[in-house]
Amino acid sequence: MATRSAAPPWLGVLLIGIGSVTAVCAQSVSYSGSMGDRALLVIDGTPRTLAAGATHGAVRLVSVNPNAAVVELKGQRQTLPLGGSPVSLGGANSAGGGTQIVLTAGLGGHFVTGGSINGRAVEFVVDTGATTISMGEADADRIGLKYKNNMRYTVGTANGNVAAYKASLDVIRIGDVQVYNVEAVVLPQQMPFILLGNSFLTRFQMKRENDRLTLDKR
Repeated sequence: MATRSAAPPWLGVLLIGIGSVTAVCAQSVSYSGSMGDRALLVIDGTPRTLAAGATHGAVRLVSVNPNAAVVELKGQRQTLPLGGSPVSLGGANSAGGGTQIVLTAGLGGHFVTGGSINGRAVEFVVDTGATTISMGEADADRIGLKYKNNMRYTVGTANGNVAAYKASLDVIRIGDVQVYNVEAVVLPQQMPFILLGNSFLTRFQMKRENDRLTLDKR
């Protein structure tokens, strides 16, 4: 898995006032791809590549194929479909009725956490300077978002003005917290993360203490 060593030119415009985070809510895992006998899992929001039989923390990869991965979590086996929503340790998905997300500063200098949009696994970067959730067309297509017949408008980026699509996301999930009907924008350029902007963040009371960011649902 390639390491993101340099930010693209648009990142300096869209990412304002952020740091690096990993989720410290209940441990969760999702399956986002395979490379031969190795699976790319997102464990607590951090991508990890495991071979069959290998473990990371409490998660052991039992088997992998292009469509699904089987993992063992605290003695229980779970089948994770490709691109599915994160599964919590110890059993099936929670109902999503949680009210708090806790993020802590990690390496790399950006706030990053795994989650899902409309049940499809994604990787977010928290961006308090973005008006809405923003994603590239590749991510929008991958998660099956219907946006190409939506209204278009002009958005300014470091590479100039681009025509973007308005979109609405049915449900966003991070850990066991779900938020519904969130405004988003789909941009034509390639983006390494989905920007978790203020159309999501304003649903929460935010509090930062040192390297910890706490989001309490309003």
